[in-house]
Amino acid sequence: MMPWRWAFLLAAISAPLVALAIWSAPGNIPTYERVRTDWQPSRSALLDRQGQVLQVRRTDFSMRRGQWAELSAISPALASAIIAAEDKRFYRHNGIDWRGVLGAAWNNARGKPLRGASTITMQLATLLRARDHPALPRRSLRAKLQQARYAQKLERRWDKAQILESYLNLLGFRGEVEGITAAANVLLGKEPDGLTEDESLALAALLPAPNASPKRLTRRLCALVNPRPCTGPMAALNRMLARVETPPTMPELAPHLAARLLSAKDTDVRTTLDAHIQRFAKEALERQLAALAHRNVRDGAVLVVENATGNVLAWVGSNPATSRAPHVDGVRAHRQAGSTLKPHLYALALQRRYLTAASLLNDAPIHLKTASGLYVPQNYDHGYKGLVSARIALGNSLNIPAVRTLLLTGVEPFRERLYDLGYKGITRDGDYYGFSLALGSAEVSLLEQVNAYRTLANGGKTSPLRVLADDPMSKPRQILPKEAAYIVSSMLSDRSARLLTFGLSNNLNTPFWSAVKTGTSKAMRDNWCIGYSADYTVGVWVGNFEGDPMHSVTGVSGAAPLWHAIMAMLHRDRPSAPPARPEGVVEINIRFVGTPEPPRREVFLRGTEIRTIQAVAQSTRTPHIIRPAAGAIIALDPDIPPERQRLAIAVQGATAAMSLSMDGKPLPKDRLWFPLPGPHQLLLVDQDGKTIDRVDFMVRAPGG
Repeated sequence: MMPWRWAFLLAAISAPLVALAIWSAPGNIPTYERVRTDWQPSRSALLDRQGQVLQVRRTDFSMRRGQWAELSAISPALASAIIAAEDKRFYRHNGIDWRGVLGAAWNNARGKPLRGASTITMQLATLLRARDHPALPRRSLRAKLQQARYAQKLERRWDKAQILESYLNLLGFRGEVEGITAAANVLLGKEPDGLTEDESLALAALLPAPNASPKRLTRRLCALVNPRPCTGPMAALNRMLARVETPPTMPELAPHLAARLLSAKDTDVRTTLDAHIQRFAKEALERQLAALAHRNVRDGAVLVVENATGNVLAWVGSNPATSRAPHVDGVRAHRQAGSTLKPHLYALALQRRYLTAASLLNDAPIHLKTASGLYVPQNYDHGYKGLVSARIALGNSLNIPAVRTLLLTGVEPFRERLYDLGYKGITRDGDYYGFSLALGSAEVSLLEQVNAYRTLANGGKTSPLRVLADDPMSKPRQILPKEAAYIVSSMLSDRSARLLTFGLSNNLNTPFWSAVKTGTSKAMRDNWCIGYSADYTVGVWVGNFEGDPMHSVTGVSGAAPLWHAIMAMLHRDRPSAPPARPEGVVEINIRFVGTPEPPRREVFLRGTEIRTIQAVAQSTRTPHIIRPAAGAIIALDPDIPPERQRLAIAVQGATAAMSLSMDGKPLPKDRLWFPLPGPHQLLLVDQDGKTIDRVDFMVRAPGG
């Protein structure tokens, strides 16, 4: 035969084989590493800095998948049961069990029931192809040929352990359950390494038809274990079908943070949190709210951060067991600040040298005219302390001295300072907030509060907080001079400066150095305790998300005990030293004259120090009208006869040579004036007719 005829014959024979090879080509085989990397559980885990699970949250509701389980973490009993049921010669073939194929063909030829010949590797091939190409047919001749070639190629590239491990993780077991981790968790309430032989056999019985009827599954299971008794495996199967087992308990330490950070695209999210601190803060909040339950307190939040890095160590958004709004995150929720903004106000006044820590402020009634009417601030206890130093005013959280300090700094500069500190919700101009900004009328979040106090702890430097482990470390930015931050820290850490309001024994005192401030909003709707040590800043908010007031709960009784407990835990074996005094701060002995404050050591910005603080005598102060207040609106009572309604005019510091006139007419010597409806002007004049003080006010007619 001529050579060309041999070539023609060879071509005629090989062409169909080539065509068949192309037609049944298996396609690309993924690597084991890629399959494992691509595995996406239906739940995402929030991890602490060491990789401990803080919270697990379901993010994919189409299937139930657990974490990928390594073969070493799967019960050997399960692997044995699956191999016995699905592929007895798994370790002896190269992807295709030819003995099994011939046996299936022989049974088919004799009309006996069909027996499957697909090996574990072939089944894995089908799972992988369906994953990469969901629309491919699975029961055609071409699909079977491609499956067989895919399995052979898989055996050449993967080892048996990788094939078996991937098979067990990709299998569908029953209903929406996919993978051995979810099967063990959901159907048997276990982890894969804890499965018994009976449970493993029951799981193996599911594989040919996971959603088959209980009767059919029972027949297969008993055939699988024959000739052994079927009682034990049947009990396990019945438990699986009834799903009476409780899945393994997962930690629930940070639900609010998990809700914000976890999504279907992330399997695990590593945070900066510390599981030990998080658990302690969560349990401490639960205990404190239980103790306050009889005072109408349901909600609270805790935030713990590391001063040097800004790492968040604990984030407790609420206590779901007592809350009526458990999904609200109290760390991010905005609430009225109360007195917690005062340290920043005094820091601004110190920086601008309007005050020193020893400067005297008058804690006495004050009436301020505003666009919306008269503003009359009062202290928490409705009492007045007279002349007090700025240190005592801040330590005892006195309101009127804070308002007087705001008059020095101006509302708008203070608002700008708060914004720079990170209070990004305080965006309206100063006129919107008015003088009440000194007393915390603005709404702020615990997240903002803690980082602003951390700025004081870090000597006036600020940087963003870090929650994720891969968040960038930002370069700190100097917001206020370190000297001013140091003096405010000295004031907040001085337990003797708190005596008037808080007494000797209270939860603001710690056996180590710390600086702290409490705050209570209007009508006791919120109370706060924010403070820092050398290493940590801890913030606590207690209140009700719905805004209903608590019953006689203040910052020192509501939030402070929780703050103290967390601080004590953080410093159980860790000292906290006071900050080093900056070069721009001097410390000297001072004494007060004309006030009851005792001599003490005081710190000053260099150049502002003074050794003797002299209170100005009452007689030397500028005479002024104290009643009525400027801008006052006086309403006449319709139930009282007009002739019995009189307004007592009061002045302070006036001499006998001075006189009062109302609307240009002299007042009687008893200074009792019959109020007439309409606007009025009251003047205090000296003997030469020079106006010393002037008050404009309004009298409203009865019923007007």
